[in-house]
Amino acid sequence: MRLTLSGSVRSLTTLLLAGLIGVSSVSAQTAQPSAADLRLVPQSDAQIKLSFAPIVKQVAPAVVNVYASRKVVQRQRVSPFFDDPFFRRFFGQPGGRFDRPRERVESSLGSGVIISADGTVITNHHVIKDADEVRVALNDRREFDADIVLLDERTDLAVLKIRGEGPFEHVAFAASDSLEVGDIVLAIGNPFGVGQTVTQGIVSATARTQVGVTDFQFFIQTDAAINPGNSGGALVDMTGRLVGINTAIFSRSGGSNGIGFAIPAHMARFVARAADQGGKVQRPWLGATVQQVNAEIAEALSLDRPQGVLVTAVFEGSPAHEAGLRVSDLVIAIEGKEVTDPNSFGYRFATKMIGEETEFLVVRSGKEVVLPVSLKPAPETVPRDTRELLEFSPFEGATVMNLSPAVSTELGLDGLFEGVVIAAVNRGSTANQVGLRPGDIVRAVNDQQIKTTRMLETVTKTPPRVWRLEIERDGKVSQLVLR
Repeated sequence: MRLTLSGSVRSLTTLLLAGLIGVSSVSAQTAQPSAADLRLVPQSDAQIKLSFAPIVKQVAPAVVNVYASRKVVQRQRVSPFFDDPFFRRFFGQPGGRFDRPRERVESSLGSGVIISADGTVITNHHVIKDADEVRVALNDRREFDADIVLLDERTDLAVLKIRGEGPFEHVAFAASDSLEVGDIVLAIGNPFGVGQTVTQGIVSATARTQVGVTDFQFFIQTDAAINPGNSGGALVDMTGRLVGINTAIFSRSGGSNGIGFAIPAHMARFVARAADQGGKVQRPWLGATVQQVNAEIAEALSLDRPQGVLVTAVFEGSPAHEAGLRVSDLVIAIEGKEVTDPNSFGYRFATKMIGEETEFLVVRSGKEVVLPVSLKPAPETVPRDTRELLEFSPFEGATVMNLSPAVSTELGLDGLFEGVVIAAVNRGSTANQVGLRPGDIVRAVNDQQIKTTRMLETVTKTPPRVWRLEIERDGKVSQLVLR
C-alpha cells in the first residue's frame, strides 16, 4: 500500500504552508509590509479545517510499539558468610539454597515501522539489543510476536518479521536525498510508553555527521519533539512517505530540546534489502583511506574552500586500485552526491549494493576526473581464527580475530588489514577491567610482536611477573605495564 495524499489534501497542505510562511495578497509594490498585512484571514470552511490529520491517518497504522525482553540470571547470595568454607561445607554448596540463581526479566520499549505488507518492521538495534523475545503492538491494539531477521549495530538498525497473517498496513520509502532544510515533517512513535504520539516540526539539517551514535554518521536533524520511546519510529514527509527512522536526541534533561536525529530512509532501505537477501549486511570494500580536508589542505590544493576528502592510501589489488584512484586525489562526489567529509563519504559508499558499479568524481592536478568503481565484498585474505582467551592474563575474557580486509570492514577499522584485533570483551572479565575494548589491535606482548591469534594465545599461557602490552587504538599506539 503506497501512502500518498489525494489532490484535495495536497492543495489544503499547500494553503497551510502558505499561511505558515506569511504569504499574503499584498501587492508587489508594498516594500515593507506590516505584521498585520502578513496575517491571513481564512476565506473558507476548508481553510479553517486545515490539518495534518489525513497524513496521520494513513501513516499511523504502519507505526508499531516494540516490546523487547531478555532474561538475566543473577546469583543471589542469601548468607553474608557464603564465602566462608566452613559455612559452605555445612550449609550448602554453590547451587544450593545459599547460592540460588535468580532469573530477572529486563524489558525495553521503542517504536518500529512496517515497511511491507508481509509484516516486515524496521526499528533501532538498541531497542531490541540482546532481546530473547520481541513483541509488536499495532495501532489497532492487535499484538503479535516478532522474529528478529537482521541486526546491524553499526547503523543502529534492525529488521523484524511479524508472526501473523497479513496483509499489514505499511509505509513507502521516500527519496531521503531529496529532503531539504525547512521541509515540514511529522514524527510518530511511542514516547515514554504513553501511546502512539505525533509531533510536527521542520528539517533543521540533512547531513549531520558529528552525532556519534552509529558508525555511519549521516543524520537528518529535526526540531519535531522526539523523546525516549520514539526510537525506531517514523519520520514522514508531507506525502506520507518515510524519510527517516527516529534514533537519537540531544538533551541534558532526557527530554526533547528540539534537536532530534533520524537515520535517513536511504540507509534504512539498504538494510531492509540486505534482510531480504540473506539476512546479513554486506558492505562494499574500497581498499583506500581518506582524510578530512581542512583549511590548510584546501590552501595547499589551491581550493577556494575545504571540500571533499583526500585519498591518503590505496591498497594494491583493491577496487580503488583497479579503478585508478591515486594518493592525493580529491574525491568531491559519489554518483553526483556531494562528499563533504569522511563520514559523508563513508555513508555514500556504504549504502551501495555489492555487484553494482558507482562513480567517483575526483579532482586531480586541478582537473575533474570520473572514475568507475566496482562494488565488491572485502576478501578474507587470512582465516580469522576466532578465539576466546580464557587463561589468566590481561586478555582473559577477550575474543580475538586475525585481521583481514573482511574483518576490518565488518568492524569499521579502515585500512587495518594485518595483525590481531579484539572483537569482543566479556563484561566483568580481566580484559574489561584492564580497559581493553573491541577494535583494539594487539601489536605486541612482552616485546614479542603478535601476528596471529594462535601466537597471542600461546604467549598468554605463560604469565610473567610483569605484563607489557602494546595496543593500537584509533591509530594511536599505547604502552601498558601491568603487574
